[in-house]
Amino acid sequence: MDLNEPQRRLLRSLAHPRKPIVSIGRNGLTEPVLSELERALDHHELVKVKIGVADRAVRAEIIDAICEHTGALLVQRVGFIATVFRRNRERPVISLTGSPPLS
Repeated sequence: MDLNEPQRRLLRSLAHPRKPIVSIGRNGLTEPVLSELERALDHHELVKVKIGVADRAVRAEIIDAICEHTGALLVQRVGFIATVFRRNRERPVISLTGSPPLS
């Protein structure tokens, strides 16, 4: 599944008020972190991940590894925060065709 620009825009707007659910520290992308990320994606579909690694290239590698291991799509990356999306096929949470909810 690929996201078109209106879908990315919608997901960015939905992600804006959210806080990072998963944090990756100096130990990098470990099995427990991947497991927690899998659970978060199953439950929320749209997840912010904080990557506490100073080197920009290493952060990019970690984001690529996250997307590869989980099957998630990168919605956006801003500094140390990456927003990823993976559709829950059994119980979809986010409609990609509707407008964002008003707060």
